[in-house]
Amino acid sequence: MAVRFRSPAYKIMKKIYYYILTVFIYTATISGCATSPYPTTPVQSFGMPGIYHRVEKGQTLWKISQIYQTDLDTLASINRILDATKIEENQLIFIPGQKKEITAALKDSSDDFIWPLRGKVIASFGQAFGNMVNKGINIQPYQNQDVVAARSGKVTFSSENFGPFGKTIIIEHGDGFSTVYARNSRLLVKAGDGVQRGTSIAKVGASGRDKAAYLHFEVRKGHLSQNPVFYLP
Repeated sequence: MAVRFRSPAYKIMKKIYYYILTVFIYTATISGCATSPYPTTPVQSFGMPGIYHRVEKGQTLWKISQIYQTDLDTLASINRILDATKIEENQLIFIPGQKKEITAALKDSSDDFIWPLRGKVIASFGQAFGNMVNKGINIQPYQNQDVVAARSGKVTFSSENFGPFGKTIIIEHGDGFSTVYARNSRLLVKAGDGVQRGTSIAKVGASGRDKAAYLHFEVRKGHLSQNPVFYLP
């Protein structure tokens, strides 16, 4: 039987050919997946039945959890979401135990949380800050010093000197949630006042030995501190 001789150059060209062919097939497969419709009917994923919800513009993980009556922490855990600010429009979120996608109710955003201050987050939830574990987030203002109500509710606590938090306000929202606004320079509301979302309630300031101006903001469910970024757009 004749033995075919393959030169080193031939072998190299053959490897390059198969490499290019593999890349082409992989790219075509990925492109096909990107343009194919996403599953809106029940599927089996993460070891459990459910559906996928496509994130719409401005939606928060909390809002999605409210609509589907699913625990927020469960959604974050199942979808491996460590930072809710990274959620983007058109991203798919797996909703366990659901049989169909809900979209109409998601249009209503009148009860959503909003940012209490326009600024930069300089300390995140759970981060060690000032020899303490941060139970909220610290926001350093860009320009405007106004602190606004993140959600409509009733002021249930107002103090001019609440220990290391200084001038502090707590607003109850009537559904088990409350928000805390601390380190203000001036309070514009008092206990018993009803406030609407977006209403100015204080001026950002400093507290104690730390003279830097920033707002300490918390979201609480009952008495438990929550990660505010899960609730903010």
